[in-house]
Amino acid sequence: MNGFPIRAAQVQANDAPFHVIGQGEGPVVLFCHGFPDTAETWRSQMRAVAEAGYRAVALDMRGFGASYAPADASLYTALHTVGDLVGVLDALDIPSAVLVGHDWGADVAQRAMVMRPDRFTAIVSLSIPIMPRGEINFYEGLRQQGLEERFYAFDLMKPESAARFEPADEAVRSILYWLSGSPPPGTGWDPTDPERHMLRPSPVAAPSWAEPDYLRHNLAAFAKTGFHAGLNYYRAAQATFDLMAPFKNVRIGQPSLYIWGAADGLCQLFHPVPPTLEELRQGAPGLVDVVRLEGVGHWVQHEARERVNAELLGFLDAIGTSSSGESR
Repeated sequence: MNGFPIRAAQVQANDAPFHVIGQGEGPVVLFCHGFPDTAETWRSQMRAVAEAGYRAVALDMRGFGASYAPADASLYTALHTVGDLVGVLDALDIPSAVLVGHDWGADVAQRAMVMRPDRFTAIVSLSIPIMPRGEINFYEGLRQQGLEERFYAFDLMKPESAARFEPADEAVRSILYWLSGSPPPGTGWDPTDPERHMLRPSPVAAPSWAEPDYLRHNLAAFAKTGFHAGLNYYRAAQATFDLMAPFKNVRIGQPSLYIWGAADGLCQLFHPVPPTLEELRQGAPGLVDVVRLEGVGHWVQHEARERVNAELLGFLDAIGTSSSGESR
């Protein structure tokens, strides 16, 4: 891989510092991670797109790793996080990019698609279906179903929730294992069952699919930063919904791809019956394909890295990109 070295930099995006890694040259693909993670989660995908003639860029999202991490939850709305993506492009003198997002990174990427279609030309959403901002907040819908005491995110929104993730070493290992497809059927993470929560002690030091370098990096990163800042994405969810009112029912018309793991508890909640391409195109008319990965949990970019890489490259090839990163 000497021909495609990793470049690390600290850049100023809207007067705040962000840690960015890059690889390759060509049309730009910008990677956005979720909770709890860092830019290092994308090493396999970055290498694949760099080898295929693209420029891969990934950032530690606001609140994570070596990037800007304010303690105030009001600074984590989509206006802030989408602004971070635009600011990173500006700092690197990149006019536009294809977005690849996982978990909260996918949510931020989807907001970016409707807010700044001039800068973001296509999207690959991992583990989060592509959905427009509707009439009712997702979390309010869960409350109306009587799930406020059971759905995991309501607990994570509490100011004191970060204490549950200590020690960081154990929390990272637990989350990687229980959210994946590795646990025996019926024992993995269930977002609506407090007995099957993500912080149960892991029976293994690391799942077989977790690369040692990635695990070491994340253990060190969260031992240093803790989890409070990253949990602010949950705490800011209502404010984001309110601020996105001008974009209500705005559909993502740019080319898109949705990849999800059939063993992912979160995806099973979103759509207990696997959605069809036609159903999902109601909210994303530019949706090219839906990829369902059997036996794979939440960490699709790791658990099924070769398949995800192939689907990502196939998508980029299908939509076509010019040297500026704009779709042909």
